[in-house]
Amino acid sequence: MSFVFDPAPTASLAVAGDDARFPVRRIFCVGRNYAAHAREMGKDPDREPPFFFTKPADAVVAGGQSLPFPSRTQNLHYEAELVVCLGSGGADISEADALNHVWGYATGNDLTRRDMQAEAKKMGRPWDMAKGFDQSALIGPVYPVAKTGHFEKGTITLAVNGEEKQHGDLADMIWSVPEVISILSTYVALEAGDLIMTGTPAGVGALEPGDTCVVSIDGLPELGFQYSA
Repeated sequence: MSFVFDPAPTASLAVAGDDARFPVRRIFCVGRNYAAHAREMGKDPDREPPFFFTKPADAVVAGGQSLPFPSRTQNLHYEAELVVCLGSGGADISEADALNHVWGYATGNDLTRRDMQAEAKKMGRPWDMAKGFDQSALIGPVYPVAKTGHFEKGTITLAVNGEEKQHGDLADMIWSVPEVISILSTYVALEAGDLIMTGTPAGVGALEPGDTCVVSIDGLPELGFQYSA
């Protein structure tokens, strides 16, 4: 097969303890999956059906580096998240079978242009550009299930300049990882390489140029980065 120009390289994530990389096909994100966060966003957390949005695969960026501050925002928010990395997929996956499709897990930070998102919501417009901008998906190395097991509980925190801003437990998810996979697979046929960012606890807030931001999840390494001043 020939192309009119060379295709872009495949987006990928580092794999812990391996030179091989995890290819990223798509990034799905679960909105308002912690009750306290749903409340701080003004919504009812009582098991309302989950909703999903996406980020482009090439929005992925590794931690441990200094990044340019994003354009077109005066209110950029952090969101600490557990990332599920699928090694296989399918449509209409049962909840009982869902974890068999998980290859590994990673620490993530779903960056959001909150002012752009709020304006889009007010005007009844899509808010893709509030979530899917360049370098908006900070994700650490993927740790295979064989090393970590599955995550049903465990502390998840985020600190900005050494001050804790978010503190929650994975057990507080409204929709568990198996439920999220199963429900999402009724909307789209999932595939190997798909990532699912599973939602964030309460305490989201703004980042500024020069800030250092670190996400921690029990059982996974820290994911940190800094915005250039």
